[in-house]
Amino acid sequence: MHNVHATLQSALSDAAGKGTVARNVADTADPPSISRSGRSISVWTGDQLRCFLDAMADHELCALYLLAATTGIRRREVAGLLWHNVDLEAARLTTNQQIVSVQYQLIESDLKTPTSRRNIDLDPRTVTELRRHRRRQLEERMATGQRGDDGYVFAKPDGSPIHPDLISQTFERAVGKLDIPRIRLHDLRHTHATILLQQNVHPKVVSERLSHASVAFTMTVYQHVMPGLQAQAASTFQAAVFGER
Repeated sequence: MHNVHATLQSALSDAAGKGTVARNVADTADPPSISRSGRSISVWTGDQLRCFLDAMADHELCALYLLAATTGIRRREVAGLLWHNVDLEAARLTTNQQIVSVQYQLIESDLKTPTSRRNIDLDPRTVTELRRHRRRQLEERMATGQRGDDGYVFAKPDGSPIHPDLISQTFERAVGKLDIPRIRLHDLRHTHATILLQQNVHPKVVSERLSHASVAFTMTVYQHVMPGLQAQAASTFQAAVFGER
């Protein structure tokens, strides 16, 4: 529900700026609170994620799903990502716009909050796959007589953005063919965060990568990971003080 509220707020903000609507009514609506008792989140293990990515190795959207898994960016952000916001030399991308679907019509809008507009570092494997994807994209555009290479990172043959719903539907069909748990596309984001926390990456770093409003929010959403980390912390403390594990 938080994602729905944010999407509506962003789309209506743009509409208000263009005079399409009188005001952004979402500004006066409070987003739903998250239960402190926790909520069910489906995630993959590292092995399950690797199984999916291996199966998608030759798919035209392979780089998209790899990027979503290794950065935790949202569907609407990856759909709106432009090449001039991806620095492959520095291994970093910047998120500052998104593509949202309103009654199946695509709307491009800026990311409104400071936490949403962020820099995300990329791992070498993702950089390599993005380079491969860009070469293939440029070759396809040259073959059809198109010019320019500064458009959407993930686009249809005519250069227009891929519909976010198609991204999810393709993901779900691919997962359905594999012997791994069925999860939603958005759960790649949860998988990214969970694996990082399990590997003792500082929650503040995870919070920044996911563009959460606070570290406390991140810890609330991913409290299902905390019991294991608590046990690790107790063992680490014992080793540091008493030399035992």
